[in-house]
Amino acid sequence: MSKSRQEGESPFLNPFRPGAGHAPPWLAGRTKEQQEFERLLGQTPVFENLIITGLRGVGKTVLLETLRPLARAADWLWVGADLSESASLREDHLAVRLCTDLAPLTSGFAVTVEHRQEPGFGGEEVAVEQRLDYQTLRRLYQESPGLSLDRLKTVLQATWRVLSAAPSKPRGIVFAYDEAQNLSDQPQHEEFPVALLLDCFQSLQRQGLPLMLVLVGLPTLFPKLVASRTYAERMFRVRFLDRLSEAESEEAILKPVSDARCPLRLTDDSVRTIIQMSGGYPYFIQFICREVYDVFTQRADRGETASVPVAEIEQKLDTDFFSGRWSRLTDRQRELLWVVAHLDHSDGEFSVRDIVQGSAALSKPFSASHVNQMLSSLAAQGLVFKNRHGRYSFAVPLLDRFIQRQTIAADERA
Repeated sequence: MSKSRQEGESPFLNPFRPGAGHAPPWLAGRTKEQQEFERLLGQTPVFENLIITGLRGVGKTVLLETLRPLARAADWLWVGADLSESASLREDHLAVRLCTDLAPLTSGFAVTVEHRQEPGFGGEEVAVEQRLDYQTLRRLYQESPGLSLDRLKTVLQATWRVLSAAPSKPRGIVFAYDEAQNLSDQPQHEEFPVALLLDCFQSLQRQGLPLMLVLVGLPTLFPKLVASRTYAERMFRVRFLDRLSEAESEEAILKPVSDARCPLRLTDDSVRTIIQMSGGYPYFIQFICREVYDVFTQRADRGETASVPVAEIEQKLDTDFFSGRWSRLTDRQRELLWVVAHLDHSDGEFSVRDIVQGSAALSKPFSASHVNQMLSSLAAQGLVFKNRHGRYSFAVPLLDRFIQRQTIAADERA
């Protein structure tokens, strides 16, 4: 249902934003995570850090951005960025990433360093004042003695000494990194960036430095940290973002269109349909609601009654979100995912045994060893993930429904 706009009244723009990492018009259902972060900001000393994890589309990046003003309001400084794969493969690359992120905070401060006027033993050392900018931080890292860990600790210790001596002394620094699942130790190349990050912050936190890690990533993140350093279990509070409840989903749908100027009014049936289609996942709520808004307002302008165009929206969602991933799979990988999608608990956890038993009706069933190999390959492609209890889940929300729709379409064509 839609109401007409009065003549001369400015148009009410579609408020829904399904882009990756775009803040929704109303953030629903994430109050507990924000409260947990505020509790961690009150630690003295810091001994717990935060991990935000979950499937794609649950709003991890959006939640992370809401934590920044909470940190600033509590007098904490905030640095961070996305962890690209290139910044996550080598220890030096990760150290450079941290120096780059720290530089905007420290470039306004000056430090005194010893500088030899002439090369060689005859040169006289003089004290020189330098800005603590990126070049100085990078040089401090490169010229400090010891391993990568020792050098990174030297940089962070020097940074905190300078910042804590400022008139407006902060309570601490939050290091927040999105896409942290890209972090990975590389034993074959003797590169251990995960271990470097954990060892560095654990050591400095034990010394009393108020430096806190906030890592955001897919569910593969925490197992990687624990595999690198078992004490990571005691170092982090893990918040797994799940789908929204029915009440939270309804709030996310209705709050953005509650403005009196909004031409859209949704019926209870339309809201229930959107909740069912979205599965409670924030990204899909934004995607579906944006389509519904456009369809309803256009049909209202023509004087027509509108209902949620389920089939059309599902087709667009399949094309925009799922088809690219599906097209990169082999026929045998698709068969395995077809088996998973038709398990009774396809939207939850499944095991190798479940897949083997579910494939018994196929002309070419899967063996346990074959399933293990294929699941490893699918995990590397970001379609499934393995939890710490040896069971698997889809890493892409509602992928099981997409596969079921592909099966129905193929049967109809046949």
